[in-house]
Amino acid sequence: MEAGNGHLRIGVYVCHCGTNIAATVDVRAVAEYAATLPGVVAAREYKYMCSDPGQELIRQDIEELKLNRVVVASCSPLLHEGTFRGAVSKGGLNPFCFQMVNIREHDSWVHQDHQKATEKAMALVRAAIRRVALHKPLVKKRVPINPNVLVVGGGIAGIHAALTLANAGKHVYLVEREPTIGGNMAKFDKTFPTLDCAACILTPKMTSVKKHPNITLWTLSDVTQVQGYVGNFEVSITRHPRYINEDLCVGCLECIEGCVYKQAKVSDEFNLGLGKRKPIYISFPQAVPQIPVIDPETCIDFKSGRCKKTCIEACGDRHAVDLKQQPKLESIKVGAIILATGYQPFDARKVPDYGYGVYPNVYTAPEVERLINASGPTGGEVILRDGRKPQAIGIIHCVGSRDENTNKWCSRVCCMYSLKLAHLLKERTGAEVYQFYIDMRAPGKAYEEFYHQLLAEGVHMIRGRVAEVTDWAMTKDEEGKLVMRCEDTLISFVRRVPVDMVVLSVGLVPQEDAKDVRRLFNISCSTEGWFLERHPKLAPVNTFTDGIFIAGACQAPKDIPDSVGQAGSAAAEAMVLIDTGYVEMEPNTAYIVEEECSGCKTCVPLCPYSAISFLADKKVAQINEVLCKGCGTCVAACPSGTIKQNLFEDDQIFEEIQGVLANA
Repeated sequence: MEAGNGHLRIGVYVCHCGTNIAATVDVRAVAEYAATLPGVVAAREYKYMCSDPGQELIRQDIEELKLNRVVVASCSPLLHEGTFRGAVSKGGLNPFCFQMVNIREHDSWVHQDHQKATEKAMALVRAAIRRVALHKPLVKKRVPINPNVLVVGGGIAGIHAALTLANAGKHVYLVEREPTIGGNMAKFDKTFPTLDCAACILTPKMTSVKKHPNITLWTLSDVTQVQGYVGNFEVSITRHPRYINEDLCVGCLECIEGCVYKQAKVSDEFNLGLGKRKPIYISFPQAVPQIPVIDPETCIDFKSGRCKKTCIEACGDRHAVDLKQQPKLESIKVGAIILATGYQPFDARKVPDYGYGVYPNVYTAPEVERLINASGPTGGEVILRDGRKPQAIGIIHCVGSRDENTNKWCSRVCCMYSLKLAHLLKERTGAEVYQFYIDMRAPGKAYEEFYHQLLAEGVHMIRGRVAEVTDWAMTKDEEGKLVMRCEDTLISFVRRVPVDMVVLSVGLVPQEDAKDVRRLFNISCSTEGWFLERHPKLAPVNTFTDGIFIAGACQAPKDIPDSVGQAGSAAAEAMVLIDTGYVEMEPNTAYIVEEECSGCKTCVPLCPYSAISFLADKKVAQINEVLCKGCGTCVAACPSGTIKQNLFEDDQIFEEIQGVLANA
């Protein structure tokens, strides 16, 4: 529906938003003022415009008063622009013949002077009325969606998301850069607060991933390129050589036994350097896939070529060992992507006062997880590096968390896993266990009960941040011990606690390559480095790139139940997208007037979404409307002014500016 300036019939609706707007802005005065402006035939106020009655008011006025333009002055368009466009559309008007004015975040919430805030609201409404007069009817385009999904990261979040989608009949590509799926959870002995065996609840899901007909599992693989757009992503994946043919290997592990290394001599990454492995190894007994991997950095054959190749002999007629294997590039097409790349533990060396890396009996919590694990380097027996069994153990909370010198955020899981480790260490060693904490945070289901269980078990709770860990003895009792010095804030007294073993409860931090991954998938990170969600409350698994979702601890520190819950939510969002069969693209895209384009190519490298290409035969640039996100970068950069943008035409912007300044 087009309308010349002489035929404008504009409806203006001003929202109270409860008291969010009305407490600062005189809403009635704004509506009365709007009624006096040219082209306005209806100006109303309502307490909650986003409610059903508020939307019905718009719809009725469009039908009864024959409105051809609508302005709503309320909250942020990020929240309710879609809501009001829907109401306008139900009234029979093109949804883009609508303009939303933010008089909450841009006005009432940032001002205290009622009169000036009201005047500002009037100016913003006046600007919108002048702008909406030049709006043109636009149509959303539909793009078909590829039904396949890519899940990046094989921890518990990635596993759960993949299984959820696969069980719903979607084909899933699960990509993991380590030799096995399982992530950090695979390294744990028990899980709080129920003390379930981590492997017992994780490995069945890992096995289900391997056996599921709808899941293609690629380990030792990296995503190297992502192109395309929501519903139609083209992804390149590099599969690094395992030097074992997965199709021929039966998982007998005889090649490991046959390795020329009679004893394990290589530092074991999975056991965090606490144990040794051979150059050919499997990460842990329940690894999935149950296929060894050869480390070319430590294998004699790769280093000198002088190996007797006893691993090949041990494999026998199966011929699964392939030392000439090369990286393989896979190219897949998917409609949605879920990132579940997880976290990494904080590097305790960044807090030198606690002696990690200096005193051999100072451990991090992940290292202790491997020590107490039956599949760990000591078979679950807690033996210190000096060969002793600890009689007294100190656990320091918040190492790398809630600290101005390292990370300000709370890592959420440290209090609870510290309590878990206290229970397990006391159970395995009978030692006296001291917990040094700032505040005890136990907000989850049955967490508080678990805390009280530890109190009943006799674990010593000392409220205070440890100042230092030292081996300097002041008394005979401290000789040969590590001394933990801190102020106990509950009794206002400085304490020196001698222990045999110190455990540092390190926090959770983003993966080292999180920013590289962010750029690869064209999503955003918070200032701390966590992947940024579209909205912290209303869209916690969506990103600002349509079709890409996040799950688990790559978004923020969280425990296993929250990671699984978010993974299910991400899978559901991807499923909704796929089952719809198409995606509607917003029409606020840029376009090029070819007759005026000089072919300077200035816009091509500037586009952050790779939506612009150069047509050599016509010598002009071209914009792919499906890839374009309407950011306006090319519009601003075009030296000849050839590039325009729907909903942000020059005349619309100029009218809006003039409207704001009209009575200035």
